[in-house]
Amino acid sequence: MSTSLLLIADTHLPVRARALPAEVWEAVDRADVVIHAGDWVSVDALDELAARARRLIGVHGNNDGPQLRERLPEVARVELDGVRIAVVHETGDRKNREKRCDERFPDTDLLVFGHSHIPWDTVAPSGMRLLNPGSPTDRRRQPHCTYQSVLLDQGIADVTLHRLPRAQQR
Repeated sequence: MSTSLLLIADTHLPVRARALPAEVWEAVDRADVVIHAGDWVSVDALDELAARARRLIGVHGNNDGPQLRERLPEVARVELDGVRIAVVHETGDRKNREKRCDERFPDTDLLVFGHSHIPWDTVAPSGMRLLNPGSPTDRRRQPHCTYQSVLLDQGIADVTLHRLPRAQQR
């Protein structure tokens, strides 16, 4: 049986946008598990996502205050369908990221991270997949706001980067 994941990060609600785009909420409703890699900014965003997601895994980011840091870990680890997943907000500079993450996250098949607002999909020397979904609300210097979906089926079967239409972007 397969498991569908929705990956988001850097929502910065309500600072960068008032709410998640409708397409992201539809993806939340379809996903078996929602993973948020930090920078929620408001507790309300966490509560709203937790109430709607079937299962939510999240971490705090550098822009998250004390209330979010009390409720969310810096690193989350979970195993889903035999895939060992770690979630963290920051991984440092892009240079040597894969090697550095291999050292920091041994025994991990999938590392989900945020912070840069830049979508990322690479494989470390160990075979660990590194994914950054970008941001669904704050594209910064990117051409689109983005999120990712992942299908687990006896491993990582599919990864899709979703670009939000300009009309749904701030």
